[in-house]
Amino acid sequence: MKKKISLLLVLLTLLSVLLACQKQEPKEKTIINIGVLKGPTGIGASYLLEQNSNEKTENVYKPTIVAEATEMVSHVAAGEVDIAAVPTNVAAALYNKTNGGVKLLALNTAGVLYILENGNSINSIEDLKGKTIYTVGQGANPEYVLRYILSQNSLTVGEDVQLEFLDSAELTTKAASGDVDVCMLPVPAATTVLIKNQNMRSALDLTAEWEKLNNGSALTMGCVVVRSDFYENNKEAVQTFLKEYEESIKYVIDNPATAGELCEKHEIVPAAAVATKAIPDANLIFVSGEEVKNMIKGYYQVLFEADPKSIGGKLPQDDFYITE
Repeated sequence: MKKKISLLLVLLTLLSVLLACQKQEPKEKTIINIGVLKGPTGIGASYLLEQNSNEKTENVYKPTIVAEATEMVSHVAAGEVDIAAVPTNVAAALYNKTNGGVKLLALNTAGVLYILENGNSINSIEDLKGKTIYTVGQGANPEYVLRYILSQNSLTVGEDVQLEFLDSAELTTKAASGDVDVCMLPVPAATTVLIKNQNMRSALDLTAEWEKLNNGSALTMGCVVVRSDFYENNKEAVQTFLKEYEESIKYVIDNPATAGELCEKHEIVPAAAVATKAIPDANLIFVSGEEVKNMIKGYYQVLFEADPKSIGGKLPQDDFYITE
């Protein structure tokens, strides 16, 4: 009897050791290829990238960091990036281009556009009459937003207001050196100009001007998309990403100085000082689930009515939105 009891104790001990080993065995991490755009759309991911590089994330993220939305679109369309931060109009266009191959996962940036002026003559949209506005974003959110706000204030592009498009680096350099009097830039490019050129001032916040129109929509310029097939096969990992991404955005908002350094380290913004100063004006948000659909459908409707090409020719269907 004693031998049986001893054997039973040995077996119980072995079983408890095996169970303990199983509990300690780490869960295999999902590898996710993520795309991060330099500039305001990517700022919120800076802490996530840092945590990932320190192996403190639940997923393993393989980042692709690029400067142009068109390049990011190519990576997503080719299946090289699973989850990507892109402008909201690009997300809709990509959905249409891929016949539903991407879904809208979250919103990460509200309005980030500012009219800068060398002088003090612009205090309202009406004051832009007769001006030439140097701007970025031809064929993207910035152009459509600016044209819409001008039209809603009875200003016609080409007659009342002239637009001159430059790439972000060239316009930032020209504005910083005083070569242009009026320009529209997003943060952090606008922040760079204001730091380098003391004669330039922020004259108009286009987010505030959009809200004045009271058109039932919110100005929502940045978002996160996921490839549809990746989402269907990795729902748990995608939910984990959302949790870690939300934590990252909250950290950036609450810790602009540290986050500014991370933006420079991970090459999202060239200089930490610029990123730190830009973060309070970058209108970072985190919205997921049903609220995404409610928040952005009105904005897409406005873009569609202004120019159907801005979102790929047609409004996204309901399967574009992840509401669970």
